[in-house]
Amino acid sequence: MVRTIAILLSQLMAAPIVSETVEIRGCGRVDLAAFACRDISRSTVLQRVCYDVSENDLIVAVNGTYDRYCSVPADTVAALMGAPSMGQFFNRTIRRPASGERYDCPTQKPVK
Repeated sequence: MVRTIAILLSQLMAAPIVSETVEIRGCGRVDLAAFACRDISRSTVLQRVCYDVSENDLIVAVNGTYDRYCSVPADTVAALMGAPSMGQFFNRTIRRPASGERYDCPTQKPVK
């Protein structure tokens, strides 16, 4: 058993670190290295939620398409993750046009 764990750890240490990037609608490719991502299985609207707490950037996958929302407070993301219906919360609170321009990303914001 100890040998198996040692082999597993050595394989993990030797594995290359590959950063994931996704294509954001209207924004280009974004590196998700700074984002904490969760695959969502309890929503028919959202498939994935990624959040960068230091930048307050939210990236969501809806129907296989990624969208980016900027300046989203951490408490709003926490409410999204804990909502009984994540899709309804997202559609009413965050998604455009429900949020107006509140979470629009500035055009000059660099893509990570």
